[in-house]
Amino acid sequence: MQVQVWLQTATPTQDLKVLKRRQEVIRFFTSPQNSDSLRTLQSSLRNIRNIPMTLSLTKVNDWQSLYKTVYSAVCIRDTARHLPQSIQLFRDISEGFSDDLNYITSLISRVVDFEASLADNRFTVKPNVDPAIDEKRRMMGLSDFLTDVARRELEHLDARIPSCCVIYIPVIGFLLSVPRLPSMVEKKDFEMEGLDFLSDDRLHYRSQRTRELNEFLGDLHCDIRLDLAAELDCLMAMSSASQEYNYTSPKLASNRKITITQGHPLLELCSPVFVANSFHSSESEGRVKIITGPNSSGKSIYLKQVGLIVFMALIGSDVPAKEAEIGLVDGIFTCMQSRESVSVGLSTFMIDLNQMAQALNSSTGNSLVLIDEFGKGTNTVDGLSLLTASISYWLKKALRDVPHVLVATNFHSVVQLSLLPSSALLSLLTLETAVDGDELVFLYQLKEGICQSSYAANIATLAGLPTSLVQRAVEVSELYRVGRPIKRTEKASLEEETKCQFVVEKFLSLNLEDKDLDVQRFLKEELLPS
Repeated sequence: MQVQVWLQTATPTQDLKVLKRRQEVIRFFTSPQNSDSLRTLQSSLRNIRNIPMTLSLTKVNDWQSLYKTVYSAVCIRDTARHLPQSIQLFRDISEGFSDDLNYITSLISRVVDFEASLADNRFTVKPNVDPAIDEKRRMMGLSDFLTDVARRELEHLDARIPSCCVIYIPVIGFLLSVPRLPSMVEKKDFEMEGLDFLSDDRLHYRSQRTRELNEFLGDLHCDIRLDLAAELDCLMAMSSASQEYNYTSPKLASNRKITITQGHPLLELCSPVFVANSFHSSESEGRVKIITGPNSSGKSIYLKQVGLIVFMALIGSDVPAKEAEIGLVDGIFTCMQSRESVSVGLSTFMIDLNQMAQALNSSTGNSLVLIDEFGKGTNTVDGLSLLTASISYWLKKALRDVPHVLVATNFHSVVQLSLLPSSALLSLLTLETAVDGDELVFLYQLKEGICQSSYAANIATLAGLPTSLVQRAVEVSELYRVGRPIKRTEKASLEEETKCQFVVEKFLSLNLEDKDLDVQRFLKEELLPS
């Protein structure tokens, strides 16, 4: 399974009160006895829309959507009022969704003729409506009225202004909009009584007439507290996922610890076989973890599992684990899965460096840093050196400033050659594998220790590379490791052997202490074809 990392840096909330309020809602809806309330609210939320009510652009469908939205909001409010008011969100909805919604629903139902409006493709008021309401709805549906207001306003403006219009902005109300003339550079050039705000090319004022319109028509913006509806929708979705996938509610704490027991990275959704792994990072031990292991052993999945569980916990969600205790995290920094892009104009390695620089410079003692295969975009020695230096930088910081760091790497020399300073903060982990004959078996179980082999040959065989090719690669690798000469596989001709022997004997006869000796020139003359 590929889990895409959607964030390079995430900054979850650190307000425990907010998180615990969210958990209360999720706990309520995951209880089987509240399933009817869950389904009722889900049914109502399907009709909630964010409708831009701009007078000159409002369509008949917008009025229909508005009616369904307000009506559904009333249903949500009524349902919430029958739920425990000790839960903050239910109390907010009960109070925030005011009784004015009933009036709005009734008003739209009595005034708007939806059947005629759809047939005529324009706003139509029902016949025999109260004259005052009928007048208001007619004005809201006709642009000629506002055009006439603008024409009369223009008569009282500066003669240099060629045109104006009356616009309506939700919450702000009606405004007189005039073009900004080229001569209007300084503030004094366009100062007029009632100036509300200005844009690059237009000035917006409150005139006496627009004030009258606001008083007469009122603010047409229907504040249905969509933020509360959105929060309710999200938390109900989280509770449904928690029930379906058997998630658990994490314990949220104000300390600097992260403990995850038998976490599972959603792999069970697409694979019948998965292995749950744990994670523990205390305030003084194991805060910097290095995971070595062969390719495909599960290192990247483990990193994403930890990042995902922490992020889910810090938005108030239940998490895929048996148990979890999550301390406050002020940011999640990732350096993984970089891809080159012509639009970005950076190489994969430069993208990796930028991500690492951000993690090094911006992380704190409360951050989580996830690094996957950093340094592989350049030559081995340089990549290994940069990775080692980065890890050492964190290990040498004051204890309170060391973030939770999780590094997956195929640079086994980092730990095999003891390149890092000794520290109780450092923890070395690997993922278990077993070799059955020539076959490599991945066990995916995390344990303490160091991977002693990359098992590249076994993985190459699993990938389908020709056996002869893999065997030659193993032979070359072993010769290179012990410092022995690597012989060619194909037999050289007698002429080639004779020439090579001649060059070697001639090179051995050189006086290397001769200051006038030019070794490069010698090699060019002897090795390059004339």
